[in-house]
Amino acid sequence: MSKTLKEIAQQLKAANKKVQLIYAFNGTGKTRLSRELKQLVAPKTEGEEASQGELSRNKILYYSAFTEDLFYWDNDLDGDAEPKLRIQANTFTDWVLMDQGQDMNVITTFQRYTHDKLTPHFNTERTEEGDGGTQITIKAFSEVTFTMERGDATHSGKLKISKGEESNFIWSIFYTLLELVVGVLNVAEPSDRETANFNELEYVFIDDPVSSLDENHLIQLAVNLGQLIKSSASEVKFIVSTHSQSFYNVLYNEVGAKSGLILSRFDDGTFALEEKFGDSNKSFSYHLHIKNLIEQAVVENSIQRYHFALLRNLYEKTASFLGFRSWTDLLPGDKKAYANRIMHFYTHNTLSIEQIAEPTQPEKEMVARLMENLNTFGYWQQGQQNG
Repeated sequence: MSKTLKEIAQQLKAANKKVQLIYAFNGTGKTRLSRELKQLVAPKTEGEEASQGELSRNKILYYSAFTEDLFYWDNDLDGDAEPKLRIQANTFTDWVLMDQGQDMNVITTFQRYTHDKLTPHFNTERTEEGDGGTQITIKAFSEVTFTMERGDATHSGKLKISKGEESNFIWSIFYTLLELVVGVLNVAEPSDRETANFNELEYVFIDDPVSSLDENHLIQLAVNLGQLIKSSASEVKFIVSTHSQSFYNVLYNEVGAKSGLILSRFDDGTFALEEKFGDSNKSFSYHLHIKNLIEQAVVENSIQRYHFALLRNLYEKTASFLGFRSWTDLLPGDKKAYANRIMHFYTHNTLSIEQIAEPTQPEKEMVARLMENLNTFGYWQQGQQNG
């Protein structure tokens, strides 16, 4: 039965679940759905500023395309030497960076997802001369510049980072706040919490944090987010929407979900939210998709660290389907210890990507061997027939 986005938001609210994971194609309406839920949970009163923040009063915290719209580039077109990422005035970043002093945690998180030498620099408050000789005060944390540190007290000069790195940076600000929120609310007694500003929080809605991210960052982000959600002991509920099958699949398994949701949009502008049991392997043949990705990488000898995470996921799904207690039970006996070690290392390491060497040739060959081993199980023949 078709519904409006407002009715879909009401359906999500009525479900009253700790975690709801939504899959939808781009353009379906995920971002608008986040706004509908925000309006439903925390209606804006007359005269209230339409802002991302107001965390002390809002009952919902959300990350969406509107969050990314708070950031824009000043490219210094005249001198081409001082590119800056400007931050529009808003209470969201002020809360994280100024009030809570989380700028160093933001930098640490950003470098974990990108490069440990790529360093953001937040501005401090300063006075500049404006038109007509007037003095203009530029507030702190209103712009960011980026340099590549060389490790010898020198750096590259100010850089314009890529779109993927920019998305990582903006997500790092939100994720740092989310870690703070979860930690504060995990203190059971409100009077013992370091701040009361989150006491009324009911929902966290995260809409597609994976735009412009490669597979390495995507999987690491999904694992970290899933672990953070699982660590939340408060009554706050999490809703995460995505267009990425990989992100959906990893997060689904990280949080131990029993079912997910598929958002669809009809030609008449109405919507449907359908419950799907099982992760994307069962919901939309995702396992065949990633099997093909790995096999193609094997043929092209282009194995990267994220392929180990995908391969481990395939082993987990196969073991579950066949009734084995652990995915490691499927590993070939003569190389079981070695295979287990490299699969664990490449799927759980929290160091930045550049701190981990590219897989060696023997490790790449092990991926090929483990794929051949999977193909001996009847699960895959059945999957090909049903796909």
